[in-house]
Amino acid sequence: MLERDLERGLIEHMRALILELGKGFAFVGSQYHLEVGGQDYYLDLLFYHLRLRCFVVIELKIEEFKPEFAGKMNFYLSAVDDQLRHKDDQPTIGIILCKGRNEVIVEYALRDSSKPMGVAQYQLSPALPPQLQRALPTAEEFAREFPLMSVVNLRIEIERILRDILSDNGLALKTPAGIGTMLRELHQRGLAPASTERFLESLRVMNAAVHGVDVDPMSAEQAVEIGTAFLAELRGMR
Repeated sequence: MLERDLERGLIEHMRALILELGKGFAFVGSQYHLEVGGQDYYLDLLFYHLRLRCFVVIELKIEEFKPEFAGKMNFYLSAVDDQLRHKDDQPTIGIILCKGRNEVIVEYALRDSSKPMGVAQYQLSPALPPQLQRALPTAEEFAREFPLMSVVNLRIEIERILRDILSDNGLALKTPAGIGTMLRELHQRGLAPASTERFLESLRVMNAAVHGVDVDPMSAEQAVEIGTAFLAELRGMR
């Protein structure tokens, strides 16, 4: 399964959630490209809210919340405001979804309305202001879909870094390849991570979840834990 197929699955699940909630979202893009200062950046998901008249950036994290997530989101929202926001639009809103120890952590990034646009900073809040509660999904609504979204996002990250590792070692494939093919290439050259076999077992669970097959919650949680550890091992190879 290729990264673009996984992203498509992630988009469809998020779209389904948004449409089910019927809260006025319009889909703009996945891995939406922005260029700032000559460097490329990619937003996980970008929507436009028709009622609020603003862009909404959604970032998915497969780990517990870190302070740097706030800084990164602040940067993204400022870039969207500068490059995409129309003069009649409201300030962009950010939503960060993270995996907590026992729950899904949802942080909403909103501009401080008491300060001028040019100097205002985005501030994180675990709860929505009353005027936005009917317009945006709640933490509970996001939590219902987060396990599947986190599986897909994790799968995308693993495939992306595997492709980078192949390129770093002069093994870039001429045609698009899935995780299995790339791991075989690394194995043939003695570069496959030690936990590859364990990860391949969890990969079957991930693929089932991506295709909409019912997966036991405990199996899904275990697959995410194994996949997260495997991703960390891959990052250590860079």
